[in-house]
Amino acid sequence: MSLFLFKRILTLVATLIATSVIVFLVLEILPGNAAQMLMGADASPDAVAALATKLGLDQPAWTRYWHWVAGLLTGDLGNSYAYGSPVSELVLERLSLTIPLAVMAMGLTTVLALIVGVTAAARHNKLGDVGLMGLAQVGVAIPNFWFAILLILLFSVKLQWFSAGGFDGWGEGVGAGIKALLLPALSLAVVQAAILARITRSAVLEVMREDFVRTARAKGVSQRAVLWGHVLRNAMIPVVTVMGLQFSELLAGTIVVENVFSLPGLGKLIFQSISNRDLIVVRNCVMLLAAMVVIVNFIVDVLYAAIDPRLKASDL
Repeated sequence: MSLFLFKRILTLVATLIATSVIVFLVLEILPGNAAQMLMGADASPDAVAALATKLGLDQPAWTRYWHWVAGLLTGDLGNSYAYGSPVSELVLERLSLTIPLAVMAMGLTTVLALIVGVTAAARHNKLGDVGLMGLAQVGVAIPNFWFAILLILLFSVKLQWFSAGGFDGWGEGVGAGIKALLLPALSLAVVQAAILARITRSAVLEVMREDFVRTARAKGVSQRAVLWGHVLRNAMIPVVTVMGLQFSELLAGTIVVENVFSLPGLGKLIFQSISNRDLIVVRNCVMLLAAMVVIVNFIVDVLYAAIDPRLKASDL
């Protein structure tokens, strides 16, 4: 197991280094001058040059890259050009909303997908299977932002059960915070749940043809116990793979949904920083999201070994 983890950790570190280089280079080649953008079009060349020196923009690219990476390792992300405050404080403040939102969306995705996928597989080629997969196909075709607008129109404007947007913070209570994030989480989850449900159905159907399933039924094990106790665990390998990728997509999807619901999360911070050309915030936020994706994939690899020890043995 130690060798398995060692290889995965090496891959994790190498991927993070490569990602940091790509993120830095991509933002370096963007046209325009950040100092000019902050000072305005009417600013004098001397003022722009002075600000560029203050921000370190006059230094060589490799020097700025090294300072940035060193800051990432020590937790010093620098100061925002536009907000005038440490980037680490901005990011931590916004993550307190974005992470719970993504976790709630992933939880809803998992519950909906497993129920729909297993139920459809148990009624293979019957009316229930056709109906559920038809709904899943509709879910795949619905854009997150459009479904978010429908939820606002129904539950906020017409029924007035939820607020149309905004977030008062966790200081108002956990219940109030969860209620404020429920509609955004549902709008993020519906498309991912539809995709995961179809994959779950296919994986369950494939496992149901195995000999051990027929043996369990021959011993008198109930259909429900076979599905949820025997079949589902063996069908989880492809499901866990997609779940890891989907969590990454949910983190990225918050950029749009947070703007629809006016939520002060990481996605809205990235959107505002792009508009302000606050490259230091954009760079750190994009790197953070990329690191989350890499770490989630690392966790998925470890879960593979826990679900199916054959994968771990073949890697040793």
